[in-house]
Amino acid sequence: MGFRGVGLLEIDPKLRDPDRDKESACLLAALEPGTLIIALDEQGHSPGSVGFAHKLSGWRDAGHRQINLVIGGPDGHGQDLKNAATVTLAFGSWTWPHKLVRAMAAEQIYRAMTILAGTPYHRV
Repeated sequence: MGFRGVGLLEIDPKLRDPDRDKESACLLAALEPGTLIIALDEQGHSPGSVGFAHKLSGWRDAGHRQINLVIGGPDGHGQDLKNAATVTLAFGSWTWPHKLVRAMAAEQIYRAMTILAGTPYHRV
């Protein structure tokens, strides 16, 4: 599984009156049609590193060419984005800063790739 590039679209976190539905519409408009969406949200499922690796492998094998991880704003995701997401995942029920979530997501993607490649990075 390879990555052609990483894009970043960030909604202004200092908006006076954040609107989940407008944020979701903006994010959805920026995604290519047919992309697989993983919504990161505290209400999501936590499959563990090996489970996540198997999910990525399954999506790859099913022919998905692009996967986007979408981090919820301080008020969560709007309903349209929740409906468009293939899966909703969580890094636990704690609230994390967005920049830390980005780093944690990058590490989990790297870990998943090493699990699938059979390298010793991930220890069980």
